[in-house]
Amino acid sequence: MWESVFRELRPGLASSEADLARAEAELGFALPASYRSFAQSCGAGRIGGHLRIFTPVPVEAADLSPRAHLIAHGIALALDGLRDENSDEPHRFTIEGDADAGLMERACFFGQTERGDFLFFDVTPGFPEYDIWVLCADLETVHFGGADLPAFLRGVQGLEILHILGEGEGPLPATFEGDDAAALERLGATAS
Repeated sequence: MWESVFRELRPGLASSEADLARAEAELGFALPASYRSFAQSCGAGRIGGHLRIFTPVPVEAADLSPRAHLIAHGIALALDGLRDENSDEPHRFTIEGDADAGLMERACFFGQTERGDFLFFDVTPGFPEYDIWVLCADLETVHFGGADLPAFLRGVQGLEILHILGEGEGPLPATFEGDDAAALERLGATAS
């Protein structure tokens, strides 16, 4: 399936069934089928040189569960810092489309672009797939990304990227460059 999404596909460190089960236990929900397939077939790495999807792997720098929690915590701290001291109003997101107000409360972050946009699942129990959304680097604008991971990835490889990541972004190359365990360890060392 992923060969039809990527023109060039060099898999990275893949997730095992045990890795996926651990992530589901830590996160408290079932991972969507398309994401599970991606994690097992493609593994850890970058899409089009611009987008990293975190997968359940035994290297913390790229492991889904700690990254999801770290991103959520960092965003919460940033939003708290943006809050007007004299206001009790919660932070307002500009959400595209007809998403309900609880969207950001159901968010599970699983990817990040080079410019600082964050990908997240709208975790809605009972569905085999979760809609994918993007919280832009401004921490205010939220764009719909796709109904599943293949739809999202095809979208960012075409002109739909303008609706997904916003103005100033051109289509990403249809490439996946995987990272092995050593590359992921180096990534973790440079992020510290």
